[in-house]
Formats: sequence, structure tokens, C-alpha cells
Amino acid sequence: MLAAGLGTRLRPLTDARPKALVEVGGKPLIYHILKKLQSSGYDDITVNVHHFAAMLAEYLGREFPEVHISDESDCLLDTGGGILRARRFLEGHHFLVHNVDIFSNLDLRAIPEEDAVATLVVSERESSRHLLFDGDMNLAGWVDERTGEVRSPYGALDPAKYRRLAFSGIHLVSDEIFPLLEKYGFSGRFSIIDAYLRLCAEHCIRGFIPENFRILDIGKIDALDRAPEFL
Repeated sequence: MLAAGLGTRLRPLTDARPKALVEVGGKPLIYHILKKLQSSGYDDITVNVHHFAAMLAEYLGREFPEVHISDESDCLLDTGGGILRARRFLEGHHFLVHNVDIFSNLDLRAIPEEDAVATLVVSERESSRHLLFDGDMNLAGWVDERTGEVRSPYGALDPAKYRRLAFSGIHLVSDEIFPLLEKYGFSGRFSIIDAYLRLCAEHCIRGFIPENFRILDIGKIDALDRAPEFL
């Protein structure tokens, strides 16, 4: 689980605690996500920590002592770097990556374990940035809707010819990604989306759209206010 972010959009709540410990319905965000993971059959869970790392590690040690902690207190590594640092806990099988601030009605067991480096849970919803997929749901690029910037390993790409889908922050990943990240020179701090956009030219990065999918990104105070009803 990715829980190391600074939570700047939730300030002032995150001025004295990590985003993962902001409460919804009397329980921290991370409590709800961990319980969902466990009820979905995930019993080998790793959480990365950075912002108020000791506070979050203490909570996990007390309430979820079976959870592994990937410590980034020395340097915030972004989503890709966080996954890479946790490699020792993740190798040997497919693993699920789930942002700590994402609530959804998704049955996590429904994500297909395809012959792909990664399967990204996506949906048709408003977003300032969209991933671009071809007719077979293979990742082809990314577009910033505010600026019109397009990024793709295929060079010039017309977003109108591709399906624009918003990423959920939930993805099922094969451990073959680790040697690929090394091959393409990814290290230190980097976004996993940057890695996917580099890899998709030669390797399968798929999108998956769940049926009747509902999601709440608890990145802002107004979304946090809607979270108890969503739960």
C-alpha cells in the first residue's frame, strides 16, 4: 500500500499527522483500506511510510503488527520509487498496489491476473489527466487535459483516436517489473506512471474497467467530508 505521501491537499489535517491517519468514521484511512485488503484475501501486506513515518509505523505495529513496513523516512520516493524500495517484500508473485486515500466499491479479487506487466484499474470519469488506451485496452499514452500535453513512447499521438480513462490508484503488478525497471534505468524517486509509459512500447500494460465502478479519491477536504456516506 502506498501511504508515504505528504497529504498537502488535506492540510491542515496533515500538518501534525500522516494522511493515512486522517480519520473517516472514527477510524484512520489506512484502517479501512487494510481491512478491505484483508477481507479480499490479502494477508501479506506492505505499507510504505515517509511523512510522520514513526507515527504511522507505531500505529501499524500496534493495530496491524503483521504488516511489513517499507521505510522511506530518508527520502520520499514517489509511487515508482516506493514500489521499487519494497521489492524484497513483493518479489515472487503478482502483487496489488493500492493508494491509501482511495475508497471504492471494487471487488479486489475481480482484477484479472493477465499476461501483463501490470493491469491498471481505470474508469470513465472526469479528471485533469487521463491515460490513453487502444481498442485492446493496451496503454499507449497520457494526456493532461488542462494543457493538452501528450506523452507516449510512440511519438506524436492523437488522443482523439484513443480511449481516455482515469487511473484509480489501484493496479495489479507482476514482479517481472523489477528487472524491467532496472533495464530501463529507473531508480531513486520516480512515478510509476512514468515507468508504465516507458514500458508500454515493448511490454503489455493493460487497463481494466470494473462494472458499476464507484471511486472516491480522498485527496481534498470536501472529498473527506463525503467519505463517511461513501463507506
